[in-house]
Amino acid sequence: MATTTPESVVRTYYELVDAARYDDLVRLFAEDIRYERPGQPPIEGRDALREFYESGRPLEDGSHEIHSVIVEDLTAAVRGSFTGKQHGEQVRFGFADFHEFENEVITRRYTYTDRDEV
Repeated sequence: MATTTPESVVRTYYELVDAARYDDLVRLFAEDIRYERPGQPPIEGRDALREFYESGRPLEDGSHEIHSVIVEDLTAAVRGSFTGKQHGEQVRFGFADFHEFENEVITRRYTYTDRDEV
């Protein structure tokens, strides 16, 4: 991967997830990525992450709007909103994501939303 900043990587992440470009998306993550969402088991490893995006993610046909990105050291915090469908129903909700980096890839990711389940 070319030299990048945590902010440019997370902005690219949202573009790729919205475009359903999962092969490119998983390359932003370390092989041993750990993705945590409250109330749900963690997703561990690139293969599991790809499977989640391809078939386990309850969101579809949507887009992310980034309101702010704050980077401190090797952590990028993102606040935004998502508009799309969840289980066939139109939804809009706020989120906060935290991405921890090492060697220009995301090693840990945490998501918090203002919905019970995402």
